[in-house]
Amino acid sequence: MPVVRDLRVLLALRAFRRLLTVRLLSQAADGVYQVALAAYVVFSPEKQTSPAAIASAMAVLLLPYSLLGPFAGVLLDHWRRRQVLLYGNVLRAALATGTALLIVTRVPAWLFYASALSVTAVNRFVLAGLSAALPRVVDSPDRLVMANSLSPTAGTLAATAGGGLAFAVRLASLRGPGADAWVVLLGAVLYLCAGLVSLRIPVGLLGPDVSVPPTRVRTALAVTTRGLVEGLHHLAERRTAARALATMTLMRFCYGALTVTLLTLCRYAWADDDADGLRLLGYAVAASGAGFFAAALVTPWAVERWGRLGWMAVCAGSAAVLEPALGLPFEPAPMLAGAFVLGVTTQGAKIATDTVMQASVDDAFRGRVFSLYDVLFNVAFVSAAAVSALMLPPDGRSVGLVVTVAVIYTAITVAMACFRRR
Repeated sequence: MPVVRDLRVLLALRAFRRLLTVRLLSQAADGVYQVALAAYVVFSPEKQTSPAAIASAMAVLLLPYSLLGPFAGVLLDHWRRRQVLLYGNVLRAALATGTALLIVTRVPAWLFYASALSVTAVNRFVLAGLSAALPRVVDSPDRLVMANSLSPTAGTLAATAGGGLAFAVRLASLRGPGADAWVVLLGAVLYLCAGLVSLRIPVGLLGPDVSVPPTRVRTALAVTTRGLVEGLHHLAERRTAARALATMTLMRFCYGALTVTLLTLCRYAWADDDADGLRLLGYAVAASGAGFFAAALVTPWAVERWGRLGWMAVCAGSAAVLEPALGLPFEPAPMLAGAFVLGVTTQGAKIATDTVMQASVDDAFRGRVFSLYDVLFNVAFVSAAAVSALMLPPDGRSVGLVVTVAVIYTAITVAMACFRRR
């Protein structure tokens, strides 16, 4: 099979394997850390969390560090990307250890969120650096679609596996903040391992091509503003990339709205206690992860058949039909099937979007553009959480929200089909 042949060729590339290993360890740690935070914030027996509180927690953790995205892009185009992967992961290991200590000592909520925010802020630099560096370790532009199918999707699967490991550790441990602290420490160990593995990659291999003096803190604001303008102009000259980015932003909004809905259902509608709710959420994460894996297998064939934009239209159209059909009963089994569908469609569209962006954007601008990509990605998720907080009842059953998401998916399908024809 061509897919298997290309996969073997990619894995035969030493630099690609090492970059992939860094991604797998780093995103596995992300999965562990995120599940630990979810368990502590949402599923702690002493907390009575409403949809509005869930949305507020997501906003605190996502929105502020999304604003760091432009800074990440500018600095990534000035710093060696290998060093970003090294120092970023080591720093996250130290910060996650601090978060574990704060959980045990029962500090005020704002201090806990500030610590968690520090870890996720560094995450912006690491993920943007991984995406920007990927074309530097692939030997042929023709294999970039396969690389985008394998690498980011493998990272997502690693995050899912890390989340599953965190669920297992959390459910097997005694209840209380001590269990959550141990899970966070597990994430810290994985972050440290990712940093150590990055030492095996040559310093200059991952770019960027343009060598400039390091940016000082006092000039960072001016550099960021100038970099944003340059990145936006560069993106505006590439209409296909801009359309793909807008499409992915809307699909991320839909993903966020359905995620908050599922989280609320697991917490209040489907479970008799917190342990059952956390277990159901674990099943949903596993189903979504299976969808990500299926997207990695299907996307190269689908892109060859329909093209990148055509595959994005197919993903949005499938979600427009299947998500309301599976979601409106608000029962666990159909919703778990819906989580699988959401994993396939969202990840399939993201692989196509990543490929469009990498193929259309010059290497010297990739850091800035991918950081803008990350900002839109997370602002869309936070916006979805805010809308969900207004629309969701306490038990999470909202017909209006599911129908609204289906309408957005339908609009995406029509817009992408029209653009592709033109």
